[in-house]
Amino acid sequence: MSPAEELDVTGSQEFFAAYDALLARWPEGTTEIDVPTPYGTTRVHAYGPADATPLLLLHGGGATGAVWFANARALGARHRVLAVDILGDAGRSTRRGRPLRTTADLMGWLDALLDGLGVSRAHLLGHSYGAWIALTYALHAARRIDRLVLLDPTQCFAGYRPAFLLRSLPVLVRPTAARALAFLDRETAGTDTDPQWKRLYALAASGFPDRRLVVGRRPDPAAPAVPVLVLLAGRSGAHDAAKVAARARRAVPHARVETLDRLTHFALPTAAPAEIDRRVSDFLAAGEEAVAAPDEA
Repeated sequence: MSPAEELDVTGSQEFFAAYDALLARWPEGTTEIDVPTPYGTTRVHAYGPADATPLLLLHGGGATGAVWFANARALGARHRVLAVDILGDAGRSTRRGRPLRTTADLMGWLDALLDGLGVSRAHLLGHSYGAWIALTYALHAARRIDRLVLLDPTQCFAGYRPAFLLRSLPVLVRPTAARALAFLDRETAGTDTDPQWKRLYALAASGFPDRRLVVGRRPDPAAPAVPVLVLLAGRSGAHDAAKVAARARRAVPHARVETLDRLTHFALPTAAPAEIDRRVSDFLAAGEEAVAAPDEA
């Protein structure tokens, strides 16, 4: 029997056990924060110096904020890492109060989340669906964003491959843990994607049948008024990495666009974390060094 066939879901209890096991791999000193917003309470995993520049992390659909366990220590060396469980997705954030239905609602939720965290400006990093939210927010509130990092962003510069949508369909229409794990195994083949996180993703697919992600149009092609790093997975099944790179360069001429040739879409961010952390840290440090440099005028 395959690992996917052996995976038996008993509901959210099993999901949260897997979630807590992944969270236990975060560095010592990580704290949990529940931030009330008009749309519900948002769970945030926080690590790093409390007085450092905040770095808000937005995960891909179904990944949860716990997915950044392999990145938190390195990114939190110089930043206050704030990893969010996106409201409406699987995780420990809970929806209540105002409905969260539109892109405008999503932007209002992020405004309220940053306010609740006491953050006036931050670096913003998103993967996949989280990258779509991050880019949309940078266009909505550039005054609050110092630097923007997009990890294999979907629905930002190009659409999905039709074949990817067809492969995703069984998981979307009749979500089970076994189907989700089999799909993920195919999409991460040849990478060292963390197996514990893959199991959590599979449990999220079946344990949260009522989860509703807010989706909207591709962001306006106008370039965000902040420095941007687009870090692509060269073997992404979700879209054509070369096409995304070309369109990103046209849409955001000042962006730094780089490709991780060996990685796939779902391998981010748990596979090759040291390489991801190095590129992200170098990009963020460049901005901070520029701010700290003396005025030569």
